[in-house]
Parts: sequence; structure tokens; C-alpha cells
Amino acid sequence: MLNVKDLLLGMVPYTHFISFGLLILAGLNIPISEDVVFIISASIAATLAPENRYLIFAGCFLGAMCSDIIAYCIGRYGINRILSSRTLIKLKLIHPEKMERRIQKAVDYFDRYGGKTIFFGRFIPFGVRNAIFMTCGIIRMNPLKFLLIDLSALACTSTILFTLGYTFGNKYEDLFPYMIRYKFVIIGLIFAIALILFIRKKYFLKNPGINESLPPNQIDF
Repeated sequence: MLNVKDLLLGMVPYTHFISFGLLILAGLNIPISEDVVFIISASIAATLAPENRYLIFAGCFLGAMCSDIIAYCIGRYGINRILSSRTLIKLKLIHPEKMERRIQKAVDYFDRYGGKTIFFGRFIPFGVRNAIFMTCGIIRMNPLKFLLIDLSALACTSTILFTLGYTFGNKYEDLFPYMIRYKFVIIGLIFAIALILFIRKKYFLKNPGINESLPPNQIDF
């Protein structure tokens, strides 16, 4: 696994290029934390290379944007080809009808909640975030719509992370325990929301209230 800290601190004059490259690798699903790259890069901009602070921010921002586009393209042009592979279908590793139903469910979901999912997905840790963006590619979401929503969210996350790293400077490592807690809270919320939606769909929607089951003239007000 790449040591992001040593790599960035060992090549301070080229921080903007290194940050950009690391975030590109994150888009390829290599386990590199976008948050860590932003914070350490911002710390370098505040303490070791203040003259390059705008270049460093630009490198981080563009790297994160390209990373998201790469994840989207992996879903649209990579995973989709795998899912439609005749060889895998013949080997019965993929069932076209089941896969089509699952994709349609994802399409229906993103038609209703796609904008919110992409926007808030940028605040979710690496693995879940990339999964959301690849799903957008798999269902062939309009690229312009994806990019506009993603850029609006990226403007928020990049500004927050870079400001934190820049403000803490050499003490940026004090942020990491709080980031770990933040990730656990976010993941917990995701599972809680998914569980609530599952229970609601499984039980409540299949068992409507008594008012819905009574004839109109027998409804108790």
C-alpha cells in the first residue's frame, strides 16, 4: 500500500502533481484516501510550500474530479461490457434476466434519488463513494448531469478538507482520529437508512393500514 504521507513530504516541490496522480489512482479503486491526500497536501501548502498553495489546491481538485470521472467510466464502459459478456452468460456466471431486473431497479432508484445520492456520496468514505459513481456509469446516467452534481459536491468537500489541512498545518495528524470517527458514523447511518428502507418496503408497503382496507363508507375519522 502506498505511503501517502512519505510520498507527498518527500517531493514537496511537486506536491500538486503527486496529489493529482494519487487521486487518479483512487479513481482506479486503489485504496488511497482522498481525505488524507487533501489534508496532507494542504498542510504542505501552509508550511512548506506556501508559494504553491493555489497550484496544490488545483492539483487536488482536478485529481478528485478526474477520479470521479474514471470511476463513472469504469462502470459505463468496463463493468457493463463484463455484464454483457457472452462467455460469462454461457458459463451461467451471469443471468441476463436477473441482471436486467437489478439494473432497472438501480435506474428507478437513481431517477428518484440520483442527485442526492451523488451529492452526499462525495462525503462518504472511499469504497462506498466509488461504488456509487460506478453504479451511475452502469445505469448510463447522463454524463453531464453526473458531472454537474459531482462538481457541486466536490466544491464543498475539497474546500472543507483543504481548509482543515491548511489551518492545522503541522498538526494535521490531530484531525485523523476525528476523521476515523466520522467515517464510522457515516457508515453506520448508511446501514441504518438501508435497514429502515428495507423494513418499510418488506412489511409496511405489503401490509397497508386498516384505513386503506376499509370500504370508503366505513373509514373511521
